[in-house]
Amino acid sequence: MAEGAAKMDEHQSEGESEGVPEEFIETAQHPNEFDLNTLEPDTETIDLTHCRIDAVPDFDRFTQLKDLSLRQNLLKSITNLRAVTLTALDLYDNQLTVIEGLDALVNLEHLDLSYNRLRKLEGLNNLRKLRLLYLVHNKISKIEGLEAQTEVEMLELGDNRIRKIEGIAHMTKLRQLFLGKNKITKLENLDTLTALEQLSIPGNRLVKIEGISKLTNLSELYLSDQGISTIEGLEGLTELTLIDLANNPLTTLNGVDHLQKLEDLWMNDNKIADWAEVDKLAKLAGLRTVYLERNPIYLNDISNYRRKVIMALPQVTQVDATACR
Repeated sequence: MAEGAAKMDEHQSEGESEGVPEEFIETAQHPNEFDLNTLEPDTETIDLTHCRIDAVPDFDRFTQLKDLSLRQNLLKSITNLRAVTLTALDLYDNQLTVIEGLDALVNLEHLDLSYNRLRKLEGLNNLRKLRLLYLVHNKISKIEGLEAQTEVEMLELGDNRIRKIEGIAHMTKLRQLFLGKNKITKLENLDTLTALEQLSIPGNRLVKIEGISKLTNLSELYLSDQGISTIEGLEGLTELTLIDLANNPLTTLNGVDHLQKLEDLWMNDNKIADWAEVDKLAKLAGLRTVYLERNPIYLNDISNYRRKVIMALPQVTQVDATACR
C-alpha cells in the first residue's frame, strides 16, 4: 500500500548510516585507502561504511572494539574477524552468500546481515547473546539454525522467501517480529511468544487471522496486503493500539469494537461499502487515526467522504494522512 511506507519503517535496518568518522573522510573517498593505523588501540567504534572493502581487515589490535560497521562494501565472505569484545556488527549490503566466521564473537548483541545473498540461516550457534538480528532482503526460504538464540528481542526477516513460520518457538523474549514480503500462508507456531509486542507480516499470502490468541501483550499488528476477508481472532488482544489491515478484501469492521486501547486503525483499500460499518467504531473512545480511503465509501462519495468520517467518529484527530482541524 502507498501509505505503508509512510506509516511504518518496516525494515528498520535500512536506516541511513551514521557515516564514516572524520579520520576516514578523506581516505574513504579512494577505495581501500583507509588507514586503521590512525586509530588508537582502545578505539571502541569503527565505521568503514562504503569503502569498497572486499576483505575483512585485521582488527586484532583494537582490544576494546565494541561497534563495527562494514556496511555497503564488497565482502563475499567473513574471515579474520576475532574481536571477542564486539557487541554490534553491521554487514548490511555486501555480497555474502554464507554466514560464517562469526564463532569468536561470543559477546555480539546486534547483528545486521540485511541485503546480502544468504540462502540459509546457519553459523550463529556461538552467538548466544544476540538481542537484535536483521536479515532483511536475502534469499532465505526457511527459518532454521536459530536454536542458540534465546535472548533475541527483535528478529527481522522481511523480504525473503519464507513460506512457513517455524523455528522460533524458543525465542520467548522476542518483542518484535518482522516477516513482511515473504510467502507465508498461515499464522502458526506463535503461541509461546507471549512477550511479543509488535507482529508485522504484511505482503504475504494470509487469508485468515488465527494463531495469535495467546499474544496478549501485542500492541501493534500489521497484516496489510493479504487475502483476509474477516476480522477475527482478536478477542483477547486487548492491548492492541494499532492494527494495519489495509489492502485486504474486508467488507465489514466487525471484530475490533472491544479493543478499547486502539488508537490507529488502517483499513484503506478494502471493500467497505456501508457507512454503518464506520459507525461501529464510534465506541472506541481512544481511536485517533483511521485510514479508510479507496474503500467504496470513499470512491462513491469522494467530496463528502472526509466530512462523513469526522461526523461519525468525532474522537478521531486524523483521517487518512491528514489531521483533522
